[in-house]
Amino acid sequence: MNTSLPSAEDDSSPACVMVFNANDPSGAGGLSADIATISSVGGHPLSIMTGTYVRDTSQVFEHFSLDEEAVTEQARMALEDVPVQIFKVGFVGNPENLAVVAEISSDYPDIPVVAYMPNLSWWNNDAIESYLDAFEELLLPQASVLVGNHSTLSRWLLPDWSQQRPPSARDIAAAAAEKGTPYTLVTGIALPDQHVDNVLASPETLLVHAPFELFDAVFTGAGDTLSAALAALLATGMDLSEASTEALSYLDRCLHDGFRPGMGHVIPDRFFWAEPDEPDPATEAEEPANEDPLAGFVMPPHDIQH
Repeated sequence: MNTSLPSAEDDSSPACVMVFNANDPSGAGGLSADIATISSVGGHPLSIMTGTYVRDTSQVFEHFSLDEEAVTEQARMALEDVPVQIFKVGFVGNPENLAVVAEISSDYPDIPVVAYMPNLSWWNNDAIESYLDAFEELLLPQASVLVGNHSTLSRWLLPDWSQQRPPSARDIAAAAAEKGTPYTLVTGIALPDQHVDNVLASPETLLVHAPFELFDAVFTGAGDTLSAALAALLATGMDLSEASTEALSYLDRCLHDGFRPGMGHVIPDRFFWAEPDEPDPATEAEEPANEDPLAGFVMPPHDIQH
């Protein structure tokens, strides 16, 4: 039996994705979503915590940022040890941490950057404005692709939009490209008959067009799930159009099988594929039931023997 383990250079090792994001104790989004999603699609996450939310599955109440030195040390130590195929950037908490991420990504110019802009409406206006300004100045010039909801990206990148029609995906992509990001994946574009469109665009063209039917539920964590899946698939060597299509299909299935762990919103099931198949009643009736080897087992009390 061959007991040798793959080396760091072995092609059998999973693609490594470094993610900068906030901890989410509810498990809905943030690093929880990144880690689960990247692992689900076959990548290896290197998770750099930039702070933590104080939240439940309904809303964010507060956020506490780590200082830039803590973020820097986490990332630098991991990068010196593990070859990384791609960076994924979520919510990092403040302009100082955005500067850290921008500096690190500029030190590794051959590593693509997937940047996700979440909805920040839970935050105070001054904090939102300074964060968006820093993101625009520091990170968009480094980003390979920007991911975000249509309404979030429109309000941020096209604040003076005056036309009667809403901005198109190409309009948003053109605004992002002016800041240095060549591609934009715009989600949640309203369509008739309870559908939404999701479009990968450059200023010149639409590369991917993927409409989906709206689910009758409110979800938390969809954006982090999509951007993490996109990053992991790109890290495996897929081209951007194929990776975007696959990531959107993955998200659609995650939402279809979503679950509500608490009293708030529904969370995407990032491991939907691991659920057991529904038993066939006909086959089940023909096969004798196996005896449960744990029948009658009782968990012993947590007594500590001195």
